[in-house]
Amino acid sequence: MAHGTDEQKKRFLRPLFTGEEIWCQLFSEPGAGSDVAGLGTSAIKDGDEWTLNGQKVWTTLAHEAAYGLIIARSNPDVPKHKGITAFLVDMHAPGVDVRPLYQATGEAEFNECFFSDVHIPDNRRLGDIGDGWRVSITTLMNERVSIGGTVPPRGSGMIGEAVKIWHQKWAGRKDGHAMSTRDELLKAWVRNEVGRLTNKRASDLRKAGTPGPEGSVAKLAFAEENQRTTELCVNLMGADGMLYGSKYPQIRPTESAMSGGDMRKAFIRMRANSIEGGTSEVMRNIIGERVLGLPGEPRLDKDAAWKDVPRG
Repeated sequence: MAHGTDEQKKRFLRPLFTGEEIWCQLFSEPGAGSDVAGLGTSAIKDGDEWTLNGQKVWTTLAHEAAYGLIIARSNPDVPKHKGITAFLVDMHAPGVDVRPLYQATGEAEFNECFFSDVHIPDNRRLGDIGDGWRVSITTLMNERVSIGGTVPPRGSGMIGEAVKIWHQKWAGRKDGHAMSTRDELLKAWVRNEVGRLTNKRASDLRKAGTPGPEGSVAKLAFAEENQRTTELCVNLMGADGMLYGSKYPQIRPTESAMSGGDMRKAFIRMRANSIEGGTSEVMRNIIGERVLGLPGEPRLDKDAAWKDVPRG
């Protein structure tokens, strides 16, 4: 919507919106995670098409995707943020290899994707040449809102599961331990409700245009509260909370397991919340610089050509 041509909007938006075509986001690389602008996947122009070579990692549901939004290094002779271009890549094109990455839950939501001489026509370029960083920022800001900025019904989701477990395991008991667990549950409920209402206000403010830094605030709070709430759930289960199962399923799911279901599984899965969509450390940097006006961290590579920056 923000960067596509009329032809791209006509071809891709409706099936993307309806879910007829699933998409994935190809940003992170083994050597470019939190510093995604340091990416090394190359895109070389040859006439009316581009040749793509490189590797992406932690790509959610790439095995289900028809297309991917990928950013690649189109000019190594300029500083890293200026030499990136975005493309729409067919995930079933020759040269695309998607391999599963099994997580601690036993499922492979994430993948690593290899691109070997993949040809992309220039009409599948998204935005101008060298404008890929701006495209990626638009994507990331919306992603963070989609991860942390939802407004669920009051008392639903994981805090609802915590309340359910408390009633099953602790309701009716009057001993000090039961009272202590109820106190922890009520504190968690209040934190979740504050987050929900904050997201409601932010949702009302961002309905016109691209989200601002509130997406990073919401994503940071969402990640940390999810981890606290699922930890509370397994603590409320007592010894049962340690029993996730001895046989991991080793499957490649068709949807992302962000919440719901077995809280023991959710406890393991939510470890990823503080990494995916931008780490909590990156979120704090964004909040410090863009909301609080604090000076940015020193960057020695700001004006150096990407090709001249040492890499491990």
